[in-house]
Amino acid sequence: MTATQGYFIEDMTVGLAASFTKTVSEKDIAMYADVSGDTNPVHLNEAFAAQTPFKTRIAHGMLSAGFISAVLGTKLPGPGAIYMSQTLRFKAPVKIGDTVTATCTVTEVVPEKRRAMLSTVCKIGDTVVIEGEAMVMVPSRPK
Repeated sequence: MTATQGYFIEDMTVGLAASFTKTVSEKDIAMYADVSGDTNPVHLNEAFAAQTPFKTRIAHGMLSAGFISAVLGTKLPGPGAIYMSQTLRFKAPVKIGDTVTATCTVTEVVPEKRRAMLSTVCKIGDTVVIEGEAMVMVPSRPK
């Protein structure tokens, strides 16, 4: 694996896993709102958020889901992989200051189609905040 080339499909095996960890900041939420256009006040307005079941502002779910993309695009399979699909189940909120760890684990490899399936999970400590599955296209080793 290099900075410009991740795993090849021939190197992918069931059980292979990688993670990315990030502490969510106020700035992350503000920047995500700006880039995505999602200005829901539950993310940006403390007075509004105080009236919700969460009692405080929460991060955008897709911000944390983006950490899965960080794993797939930079670590496993890494550079050269193409994200094809993703399912997501949001299980718990992420708040400012929470440290989220996204982990992707290979569950199936289909060499003839150059595809890999991975379980995807984001956690704060032992608490699952997102779970799902991803499918990626993985390059073949040059012949």
